Amino acid sequence: MNILAVGAHPDDIEIGCGGTLLKYGFSGHRIFSLVLTRGDVGGDLEVRSREQRDAADFMGAKEIFWGDFKDTELVGSRETILKIEETIDKVSPDMVFLNFPDDVHQDHRAAAQAGISASRYIREVLFYEVPTTQHFDPDIFVDITDVLEKKIELMKKHASQIDRTRVNNLTIIESMQSCANFRGYQGRVKFAEGFKALRVLRSIQ
Repeated sequence: MNILAVGAHPDDIEIGCGGTLLKYGFSGHRIFSLVLTRGDVGGDLEVRSREQRDAADFMGAKEIFWGDFKDTELVGSRETILKIEETIDKVSPDMVFLNFPDDVHQDHRAAAQAGISASRYIREVLFYEVPTTQHFDPDIFVDITDVLEKKIELMKKHASQIDRTRVNNLTIIESMQSCANFRGYQGRVKFAEGFKALRVLRSIQ
């Protein structure tokens, strides 16, 4: 399969579905990333761009696409929709991962809304969660127990963001691992990533 993950910022994809993408990549599927902003409000533009490229390489992504929209000013406009559609046309994905629409960060909300429109003809579209996501009630779980250490290594590629949780003495890696443990408990495994389905179409042969 061709799999496209869309994120508003560098590190969104890795936090929300990095373990799942690692597993798909190990199984021979082709991974592509679209990052809509460079995340320069949350850090140095060049540093965050390099970190995202390193993370994509670690995941074995075939290509990373950039939206180059302004961080914190992303809107669910026709321009944003067209950028995602343009990437979809290039990748021809069988599956798309998106930010979840209910989120306290405006860029995440905008990325989700634009992604919903742009992916309207894709057979499988799943929402992932990040630390600012609200009211997330997953109905799909992926066991990432066997790749958790790899996901931790993946998260470390975003070195400039590790301590930027706004919570004292809590790193982004610890936050991710706690979430994976909780979603794992819900999915009846040790560690999991949870997803909310926008659409899943199955063909029965």
